[in-house]
Amino acid sequence: MAKKDAGLRQLGKTAPLPASPDEAELERVPNPHPDTAYIARFTAPEFTCLCPVTGQPDFAHFVVDYAPSQWLLESKSLKLFLGSFRNTAAFHEDTTLTIGKTIVGLIEPAWLRIGGYWYPRGGIPIDVFWQHGTPPDGLWIPDQGVASYRGRG
Repeated sequence: MAKKDAGLRQLGKTAPLPASPDEAELERVPNPHPDTAYIARFTAPEFTCLCPVTGQPDFAHFVVDYAPSQWLLESKSLKLFLGSFRNTAAFHEDTTLTIGKTIVGLIEPAWLRIGGYWYPRGGIPIDVFWQHGTPPDGLWIPDQGVASYRGRG
């Protein structure tokens, strides 16, 4: 799933959507500012996967904030990794934590926070949050900007 130091095999090239997260190649690049505490944010407002019980599609809005250390997460590989969940059946909690832990395992950030804002299933929205590490001192951490469910508008 995660590839360390394999060289960038997707950026700037045609890369098909992987059939599953196990086939996806999440990639990293060196951080040009490893001595500076800052936040990088990825937002994926159109995430889809499948309900493990009904097989129906589930939808989420993901926000991933992290304070890089030696590595940055390469964005095209993240897009393909997230898209690879499209035909994967898993509960919201499992999906959110799998994404967060896979990123942490690859880039070893100083700090990471993932918010999975899931659209209602059975009339109940489920939001899942996970944090790895402690934010560096003095780091400005913006709000994720996704309101509690009220039609998500």
